[in-house]
Amino acid sequence: MGAAEARAGGPAAGAEAVDTDLYPLREPDGAAWTAVVSRVRDELANSGCCVLPDFIRGSLRERLRAECAAIAPRAHYDVETVNAYNIDVGTPLPGDHPGRITVERGNAFVARDLVPAAHIIHRLYSDPLFQRFVAACFGLPRVHELADPLSGLCLNVVKPGMGHPWHFDTNEFTVSLLTQQAEDGGVFEYCPNIRSAEEENFGDVRAVLTGRAGHLVRRLVLRPGDLQLFRGRYSLHRVSEVRGGTARHTAILAYSERPGVVGSVARTRQLFGRVLPEHLAAEGRAVRVDALLD
Repeated sequence: MGAAEARAGGPAAGAEAVDTDLYPLREPDGAAWTAVVSRVRDELANSGCCVLPDFIRGSLRERLRAECAAIAPRAHYDVETVNAYNIDVGTPLPGDHPGRITVERGNAFVARDLVPAAHIIHRLYSDPLFQRFVAACFGLPRVHELADPLSGLCLNVVKPGMGHPWHFDTNEFTVSLLTQQAEDGGVFEYCPNIRSAEEENFGDVRAVLTGRAGHLVRRLVLRPGDLQLFRGRYSLHRVSEVRGGTARHTAILAYSERPGVVGSVARTRQLFGRVLPEHLAAEGRAVRVDALLD
């Protein structure tokens, strides 16, 4: 199928949805490809975050928005008390530990098994050309789709009046695509490399959580069709409160350096309200990449 059919509204393969004039996915290791990948790597090395604006073709952005808006009501929604490390809020911790600072999390997630295979985000997630591009940007030989049938691909829904509070990711890198922008608010905020694999840096984390370290916070206003590559394992981040009448929708495309990755039972139930046999079978076999709290 060609780009013309994709722009006309037919079943778009993942790479067909990408503005390849800006991001030449079909020319791996060509001069333009190399220039984009080099820029992404530099930004990730400096700040842990890179945004590729207008990644999705302009003619397909409304379809992208509409497809995700149609499945947004399928999101599992539950307001719960959490901390930045997504560990049990009852975990015994020292009195000044940032993990003792709790907030309400009210964002919701549509699981992968509820995203139709024909949707742009699903096709993009599974596209070999896109996966090769992502791997190159993160300096990896390849990336693998998660074996997790729920969290490999999901839609993050932040309704008006809600936000996604400060947290760290459990995986080292994240790929996300904004599909619907809030009328107001919903700004992505992050603290580049506030911790490392060797050092938690609890002091600075606590300062950010208590509003005393604004100088450590960077802010990004993303637009529909923008692709974000992010090292969220070491950078504290959040989405500020969404205001107005429109929810903020973001597709999260999760990959791993190794095959067979499945989420934990506790975390999966927290995000999606359910677990599947794959999660029960994998429990206790997770391999951690570091000894950080979360």
